[in-house]
Amino acid sequence: MESETLRLIDFSKVTDPRGNLTFIESGEHVPFRFRRNYWIYDVPGGKWRDGHAFRTADEVIVPLSGSFDVITNDGINPSVTHHLVRPDQGLFVPRLTWRSIEHFSTNAVALVLSSTLYDPEDYIEDFQEFTEVIRRQPKTPKAVEETPEETNDPKHNRHSTIDDCAIYELSRHHHDNGNLTVVQNNDELPVNIQRTFYIYDVPGGAERGGHSHRACYEFIVAVSGAFDVTVTDGKRERTFTLNRPYQGLLVVPGIWRTLQNFSSGSVCLALASQHFDEQDYIRDYDEFLHEKQK
Repeated sequence: MESETLRLIDFSKVTDPRGNLTFIESGEHVPFRFRRNYWIYDVPGGKWRDGHAFRTADEVIVPLSGSFDVITNDGINPSVTHHLVRPDQGLFVPRLTWRSIEHFSTNAVALVLSSTLYDPEDYIEDFQEFTEVIRRQPKTPKAVEETPEETNDPKHNRHSTIDDCAIYELSRHHHDNGNLTVVQNNDELPVNIQRTFYIYDVPGGAERGGHSHRACYEFIVAVSGAFDVTVTDGKRERTFTLNRPYQGLLVVPGIWRTLQNFSSGSVCLALASQHFDEQDYIRDYDEFLHEKQK
């Protein structure tokens, strides 16, 4: 996949009257492996996020809800405005590109997928310094990433119980122009993220997602609105209400889960520990109960 060019990327949109779905796989639909995922929310309409560039990090920016503009500059040519309004389309921003996010619509949510873990030394936050870096160090092709793909150490299986599912309170970085919450590999969660998907355009009161996984972990967040997640291990059942973008539910393998009671305009973000594999899904509840009894 082309990896150095600033461009829009179209992602698949799985249409469904209960809510549409788009998924993005690390290293597959974007030209890098996920290291850091964060989302910006509670942005007053019309506001902006300050500009910066990265020395090494590539990003993809996606509007999960609402719309906003991403203003980019390569340090040589005039700035370019990219209006993002579709959840199934994101902007790939390569390293050494100045960018700011501006003109947020009310209740907009921006998802940012990054190729690096947080490193303050990687940021260039002064535009004049950025242009000087570009003059001194013309952008060269990025070396092929040699870091082994991060793997997950499976700790749960068909014998998991609902007690293994837990709410995680994430950090909320407050800013007058919008709050920000981050999930990094090997940090906030006990698993690494290989895939993200999100459900949007959900009618109020709809129900989604009755299935289980054999090996995949999911971290589910209501980045906008609210909904319930009901989990069962075949013997007991528990319902969690998600209604804060800085709080999510970790659903472990071997648990059946259902999403329900969506408020109008809700957006469900899920961070998954594995790439899509149909063989990992159990979509029939009787089959799920049968496997739990093995």
